[in-house]
Amino acid sequence: MPRGKHRGASASNGLLAILLFLMAGYIALDKVWPALRAMNARPREITPRGDLSQVEKTTIDIFEAASPSVVFITNTKLARDRVTRDVLSVPAGSGSGFIWDDLGHIVTNFHVVADADEVIVTLPDQTNWKGTPVGVSRRHDLAVVRISAPSGALRPLPVGESSNLRVGQSVFAIGNPFGLDQTLTTGIISALHREIPTEDGRELQDMIQTDAAINPGNSGGPLLDSAGRLVGVNTAIFSPTRTNLGIGFATPVDLVNEIVPQLIAHGREIRPYLGVYLNDEYPQRIGVDGVMVFDLQKGSPADKAGLQPARYVDGRLVPGDFILSIDGQPTPNAEALRKILSTCKFGDRIELEILRAGRKGKVTVVLEAPRPPG
Repeated sequence: MPRGKHRGASASNGLLAILLFLMAGYIALDKVWPALRAMNARPREITPRGDLSQVEKTTIDIFEAASPSVVFITNTKLARDRVTRDVLSVPAGSGSGFIWDDLGHIVTNFHVVADADEVIVTLPDQTNWKGTPVGVSRRHDLAVVRISAPSGALRPLPVGESSNLRVGQSVFAIGNPFGLDQTLTTGIISALHREIPTEDGRELQDMIQTDAAINPGNSGGPLLDSAGRLVGVNTAIFSPTRTNLGIGFATPVDLVNEIVPQLIAHGREIRPYLGVYLNDEYPQRIGVDGVMVFDLQKGSPADKAGLQPARYVDGRLVPGDFILSIDGQPTPNAEALRKILSTCKFGDRIELEILRAGRKGKVTVVLEAPRPPG
């Protein structure tokens, strides 16, 4: 064989040997590699994080202190099974609430329990209790139900005040959004004294606006300040999708602390009253910017203050007093007057500007609670 061909064959054989060696090495490495990876697949060393920030500690403390006072409320209705004709209790809605006192009174929104055939209250220990309706205030979307749980299972929330709240103050909402038990959201007070319309055409007044996430199911739950005190009752969200867009509203606790005792004691809201029957059509016809006292209740605050009602003399109407303003706030119609009175409390002394027989004057009235019938 020529020497050149021999060298070429040797080179080819050498190259083939190298390729075979590399292939064998690859196959061996492929078999060994998983074992090598397994040897190195150990948990990473944990990096110490240090202490929690004071803000985090405060948030945790608020939640842990308040969550035992927050309840889940299920609104059920009776329905008849089409096949068996049996009457069943079916869920119709849900919301949140909180323990008001150790007598078993639970505060929530009116719309959470409205039209319910049965109300079930679930405490944080997951025990269920039937809620007995005590009283409601549609005007403020508040309701009270009572459960017969032992006092040892009831932890009332500490009550704060809302008159000194400030925009930018931190707030914390606890509730059951979308049925998710014991959820905490945080935010700030975005605005105060908001007025928002309700779905049934009413208007909730003097509301707290917050960006703490409030979603369906949060309704009736507490809004807390950084001291863990109740400062509002989460009531509504402003969103076309019914999910949180950073605009939620809560009823201020000062109002709650006024209305809830009335609901417990009387089953309804007791409003201060003047004791007058008003007419706002006659003043408009004669160009008076106010409302006329058409009649009044004997012994009422208006009667005691000396207001004079309309009367007929020889078949001719002699106008009564015209109320032009209350504490400087104009009363051009009966609705404006009622709106002003809705912000007043029992015992308040209000000053009425009146027009009597063509002359203006002022009358002081001390507001009282309506007398019980009979």
